[in-house]
Amino acid sequence: MKNESAIIEFFLLGFAVLDESRFCLFFLIFSIYTVTISANIFIVILIKTDTCLHRPMYFFIGGLSFLEIWYPSVTVPRLLWALLTKEDSISFVACMTQFYFHFSFGAIENFLLGIMAYDRYVAVCIPLRYLLIMSPNVCVKLLLGSWVFGFTVIIILSSQVFSLSFCFHNEIDHYYCDFAPLVTLSCSETSNVEKLFFTTACFVILGCFLVIIVSYICIIRTTVRVPSFERSNKTFSTCASHFIVVLLFYSTSIFMFIRPNAGDLLHLNKIFSIFPSIVTPLLNPVIYTLRNEEVKRAIKKAVKRLKM
Repeated sequence: MKNESAIIEFFLLGFAVLDESRFCLFFLIFSIYTVTISANIFIVILIKTDTCLHRPMYFFIGGLSFLEIWYPSVTVPRLLWALLTKEDSISFVACMTQFYFHFSFGAIENFLLGIMAYDRYVAVCIPLRYLLIMSPNVCVKLLLGSWVFGFTVIIILSSQVFSLSFCFHNEIDHYYCDFAPLVTLSCSETSNVEKLFFTTACFVILGCFLVIIVSYICIIRTTVRVPSFERSNKTFSTCASHFIVVLLFYSTSIFMFIRPNAGDLLHLNKIFSIFPSIVTPLLNPVIYTLRNEEVKRAIKKAVKRLKM
């Protein structure tokens, strides 16, 4: 029989930085995280209070901003604590909890981006029926459905990872409990879990990405069929922000998770994971604010009200 000892805690190795650089990295990430949370809260409040923004597109933008409050909060505070105190340990239960919520919020973001692409498709390709198809009741169901389905689709995967045996090695080469470094530490047979992860990732990421691609193909075809500078400009202005967010999110997600072998390129995974976990949540409100005239007008009105 093998001499196995159960692991009750892990050590997150994080980023290999010198002591003098640790505080600089802490300050940088803390600043980004603070601005991210503040900006997304501001967008949610702005869309909630300004009646001019009570339309399906802004409803989903508000839903995305609300998600971006929670998505980085699963991993970033733990990273900041480790940088500040040099405390790298995390309990087994806390690690599995972090794993579940991180991937659940990631799945929800995929579904939301797919829904937002469908919303733009209806707005451009079926404009006369837009308010009928994307009624308030339908928008609420789509938003809630993305959250319910996101939390549900990760349950089976999380239970499989939770049931793995971990022995001897407990150092995770990451700043959070990611799938690939966890699997490499397991002394169980992991081929079935890796296949399940790959299948789930393909279903969620590639499935939603396919919806987005098809939606934009239909949008481009509709725009080309009716050549009009005003129509093309309006289409571009309403879709460009969403498309930029899609490129940022999916370029890293596909690289990180759509690979048959989860153990490959672990160090690159750690670097690339900064974008969906830290950078993208910050850029989302900035992109939607800077590229949207209605949001900028709403911000100006809100600033004027505060000055009065």
